[in-house]
Amino acid sequence: MVWDWIPRNADRIGLLLVEHIRLALIPVLAGLLIAVPLGWLCNRDPRAKAFLVPAAGVLYTVPSLALFVVLPGILGTRILSEINIVVALTIYTVALLVRTVADALAAVPGMVVAAATAMGYRPARRFFDVELPLAVPVLIAGLRVATVSNISLVSVGA
Repeated sequence: MVWDWIPRNADRIGLLLVEHIRLALIPVLAGLLIAVPLGWLCNRDPRAKAFLVPAAGVLYTVPSLALFVVLPGILGTRILSEINIVVALTIYTVALLVRTVADALAAVPGMVVAAATAMGYRPARRFFDVELPLAVPVLIAGLRVATVSNISLVSVGA
């Protein structure tokens, strides 16, 4: 009897699975787009790192349920709006990834950056062509943690 429910509701299960994945991955992508410039800033400016990394840590300590309840008042949305979930999980993703991006960029060997500069790479091109690709392994590790966190927190938000 119980196992009969799954085949009868396979369409509904599939739709809910797609919705769950969508609600988890949109904040990961948005958080990555926000965290890369912030992590770059932290890597370049010690004062920014001294402020942003602890601030991100404090943001991550806010309980998710409390954030899901408070955000509608701040954003002016309904309590059951998907926007609340996306914004809350984006905040958590940024909080997780700022330190990761800064550490990933700091892990790029200085000799490689110096060699790229000596070859005539301007700062923006050096970042996208040399530093960011070399930082990808560390970034992927942090991104994996953020993705797993989001997948679990979507259940709380939904």
